Amino acid sequence: MTDPFGRSISYLRVSVTDRCDLRCFYCMSEDMTFLPKSDLLTLEELDRLCSAFIAKGVRKLRLTGGEPLVRRNVMSLVHSLSRHLDSGALNELTLTTNGSLLEKFAAELKDNGVRRINVSLDTLDAAKFRAITRWGDLDKVLRGIEAARSVGLKVKINAVALKNLNEDEIPSLMEWAHGKDMDLTLIEVMPMGDIGEGRIDQYLPLSLLRARLAARYTLTDLPDDTGGPARYVRVSETGGRLGFITPMTHNFCESCNRVRVTCTGTLHTCLGHEDASDLRKPLRASSDDSLLAATIDRAIGLKPKGHDFIIDRRHNRPSVSRHMSVTGG
Repeated sequence: MTDPFGRSISYLRVSVTDRCDLRCFYCMSEDMTFLPKSDLLTLEELDRLCSAFIAKGVRKLRLTGGEPLVRRNVMSLVHSLSRHLDSGALNELTLTTNGSLLEKFAAELKDNGVRRINVSLDTLDAAKFRAITRWGDLDKVLRGIEAARSVGLKVKINAVALKNLNEDEIPSLMEWAHGKDMDLTLIEVMPMGDIGEGRIDQYLPLSLLRARLAARYTLTDLPDDTGGPARYVRVSETGGRLGFITPMTHNFCESCNRVRVTCTGTLHTCLGHEDASDLRKPLRASSDDSLLAATIDRAIGLKPKGHDFIIDRRHNRPSVSRHMSVTGG
């Protein structure tokens, strides 16, 4: 699959549910209204949809949510999709999780071909963690991370940089992660969905944070490419890798190789646009994939050049109406 700007689409992110067992305040409102379960694709439909993309050249598949591990019987989907790893059609099957259920599922993920995962964790302070997630248990997440590491899963920590909340903790979070041989990737707040408060009060430019870190650590740019939007540096003092995902201060659109599918079968070719292609209808209209493949081709042919996220006092509103939890974070 090649978009109008010559970018090869080889990375698919699939949301298996919009539900989550946490309510991180930069992602969701506290009283979220979730989709009726009847609107969601079945696990069998998700398998067929993912397989259609793999047949069209996707080599990296990431399962997301919401929180993917809260989806009932989600491991049956992971097991089924692992056949594409065995055949060589898929290079990597992975997922992003908040870690709350990792202790339960880590071994099964490893047994089904998952080799590395991303864990979203913004702080190591238990009280601050509860404030950010509204009711999360930090110890449960830390146990999950250790369970994943103990079975041989490679763990990368994702942290959203939040002004006046965790910005002073980033050095200690980085040193903790690197001390356990885990990469840390920092992410800017993105203006997606109405969360009941303005994001201008949350937004911390990573250009500013990187400058602060550079005054304390030796940062060397790396050419490393993990198939996603992060740009990496090596931190000499810790020996670890630090990534920056900067949709606001420096977008990563020129090398975008990704598309996203929601749990209802809606294809979004750009995180920051209101574009949407219904894949559920062609999926259910025919027992073969010809209609589905044609719909995917049309959508890829309309993929925009880039997003236009803005956060400032004049644009203190979501750039897109859908929440990240619906899109697949």
